[in-house]
Amino acid sequence: MGHTEMIRKFWSLFGFAVLAVAGCSNPVVQTTPTTATASTFPATDKPISHSDEVTAERNKLSPADRALVDAQEWCVISDEQELGAMKAPIKLDIGGQPVFICCAGCKRKAEANPEATLAKVAELKTKAAKLKQ
Repeated sequence: MGHTEMIRKFWSLFGFAVLAVAGCSNPVVQTTPTTATASTFPATDKPISHSDEVTAERNKLSPADRALVDAQEWCVISDEQELGAMKAPIKLDIGGQPVFICCAGCKRKAEANPEATLAKVAELKTKAAKLKQ
């Protein structure tokens, strides 16, 4: 293996490692539960529709989990990230309730403050239900 090829492999592996460790890059920080206001919801007020890719990722879930994801719609941490846009949503158990995140990078934040996470899920479900009417 030549010197140039070794350098190329090093930087490729380094870049992959950075992406794997970083997870999603949304710097949302969960603090205390908030009341449902326009600023706490995803920025969009457009009717919900899914790309073929999102639908395909969501179809990888069980019917019960698919219904829960469809009710939540967005990642509880990266709340502008549509569940299924990155890959199949990841299911967590927070306080005995199912919560979905967009990627492994959001897991620690979701588990760090269970009360805030569950409050955010409730907000997301309310927002999704309103947009589906």
